[in-house]
Amino acid sequence: MYNEREKQLRRLSSVHFALVELNLFLDTHPHDEEALKMFNSYKMKYEALLRAYEQQYGPITTMGVMGNTGWDWVKGPWPWEPLKEADK
Repeated sequence: MYNEREKQLRRLSSVHFALVELNLFLDTHPHDEEALKMFNSYKMKYEALLRAYEQQYGPITTMGVMGNTGWDWVKGPWPWEPLKEADK
């Protein structure tokens, strides 16, 4: 059974996968308006999911790090690490 953090990470990963696939498709079909609309829709969804995940659990990449008071990237479990019972 997945906890909420893992569910959000899986949603984020699946939307990211769709973005990569659409990106590759658009590389060979740059004038496909429907694919471009889908790409933009998935991009907005990805950005919203990423913001929500990072607000709740911290940065998922170094691009999400706000280094004003310290390097938050090294705090807590890494996004790909399973949570220990104490962290849940």
